[in-house]
Amino acid sequence: MHLDCGVAFVSVSGLNKSYVVGSQRIHVLRDLDLEVAEGEMLAIIGASGVGKSTLLHLLGGLDRSDSGAVHVADANLTVMPAPSLVAFRNSHVGFVFQFHHLMPEFDAAENVEMPMRIAQISRGEARRRAVELLARVGLGERLVHRPAMLSGGEQQRVAVARALVMKPALLLADEPTGDLDENTADALHQLLREMHAEYGLTSIIATHNSRLAAACDRVLCLEQGQLRPA
Repeated sequence: MHLDCGVAFVSVSGLNKSYVVGSQRIHVLRDLDLEVAEGEMLAIIGASGVGKSTLLHLLGGLDRSDSGAVHVADANLTVMPAPSLVAFRNSHVGFVFQFHHLMPEFDAAENVEMPMRIAQISRGEARRRAVELLARVGLGERLVHRPAMLSGGEQQRVAVARALVMKPALLLADEPTGDLDENTADALHQLLREMHAEYGLTSIIATHNSRLAAACDRVLCLEQGQLRPA
């Protein structure tokens, strides 16, 4: 992905998103603007239900806005055809969610391999990269363990490895420590910081955790559909 000097890595302008609930239309994001510099680690805080997940889904191409534009480097996600958007997500965006979304019938290594298998990377290369990443996140001895055999923190570490295995430029994390106890959450915070630096990521993290937010380069609060400095 090419990035012209002086241009934000993530650029959002006039973003609007609403949902119909029963007979009402709920406006979640209202003319939202955002710029994130290359290499920045940004935290987005805000009350539950305010739209943090919705925003991350739009930034990662998991959903479409009602209006406005989303650019990631030189890619305009707003006008990208659906097949191209799927390929873009798999190659350039890594997702970590509050609930790990691992496939229970596959072991740790197979879960991490999945994005590479979708991208038709060879089995040998997929396994090599999965093993390497799982070792890096401290799970080198858990390669053949299925999710049910792993702790909550270990499951999230598998999810982090899966998010990074395609060497994305952008990492989006949605309440990544929300289902973990304090000590496990702190360890995952540290891992995210380390991986952000090692992989040269641009990271956007939606979180309720004040310690995780404080460890980021910048903190914004989502309120009434718009972002403001926290």
